[in-house]
Amino acid sequence: MQDNVLDLTNCNICPRHCGVNRYNGLGFCRIGVEPLVASIFLHKGEEPVISGEKGICNVFFAHCNLQCIYCQNHQISKNHTANHKWLNNIENIVENITKILDTGVSMLGFVSPSHQVVQMLKIIEGVKEKGYHPTIVYNSNGYDNVETLRLLENVVDVYLPDFKYFCAGTSKRYSGVADYFDVAAKAIREMYRQKGSSLILNEDGTIAFGLIVRHLVLPGHSYESIKILKYIAENLSPRLHVSLMSQYYPPENLRLPRELERDINENEYVQVVNVMHDLGLRGWIQEPESQFHYRPDFNSQIPFLGD
Repeated sequence: MQDNVLDLTNCNICPRHCGVNRYNGLGFCRIGVEPLVASIFLHKGEEPVISGEKGICNVFFAHCNLQCIYCQNHQISKNHTANHKWLNNIENIVENITKILDTGVSMLGFVSPSHQVVQMLKIIEGVKEKGYHPTIVYNSNGYDNVETLRLLENVVDVYLPDFKYFCAGTSKRYSGVADYFDVAAKAIREMYRQKGSSLILNEDGTIAFGLIVRHLVLPGHSYESIKILKYIAENLSPRLHVSLMSQYYPPENLRLPRELERDINENEYVQVVNVMHDLGLRGWIQEPESQFHYRPDFNSQIPFLGD
């Protein structure tokens, strides 16, 4: 299967395994063979080793192979959405990227790439053909195909996956897939095989090579967050770097179940933070008030305030 995993005439790039011919049809993600990029901008709100002082050029792909009901990027991630301002031409995308790289930025991130890996590879090739060699960051939801990831080993420098859920019922209720944990655990294990638990840093303190696992604590689900952390420590490595996030908030205009209609409280977040420390996991934690700083508006040229 690995030889054909990037074949868009029978698409099995992501765990959906739609098998659709993307040249004349659309699968779950509703993306054909051309890229669909919703936004490209300089972002300074990532983990310190990723943003550094200069920030990272982030390429936000449109649509997603998950449809999380609380998605903070819902303006661009919903598969039925479209916008005439979105970019679908490799040359234009590369031009927008290189303009940012010309400012001295050395990091290039691809956000929600799991369903557009072929397009991502073409963009990277175009950037390198222009003489640029940035650090490539693969920022995914964790719902990735192991066979696809194996083909990225010598392309991606840094993996930045989410590890969202432990329980099948939770992932089914909030993201529409009961197999999220099984799929994400295998995907992150493959990323760990490629990068290990140590981070290799550049002279300026930015990351050059490695793996950072993100986990967003959801309101009322601290017990599940603790299970995720214990799984990482016991089945991958207690030395893995984890970015533990408290930034959840209920986005406006989304119909959410009652338990997700509130922010997380400080007590439930601190409970998870304490377990992270007890397990010896390395990484970063957010301040409880971080939810007020990460509320993107993709109708703006600068989606994140403070960038």
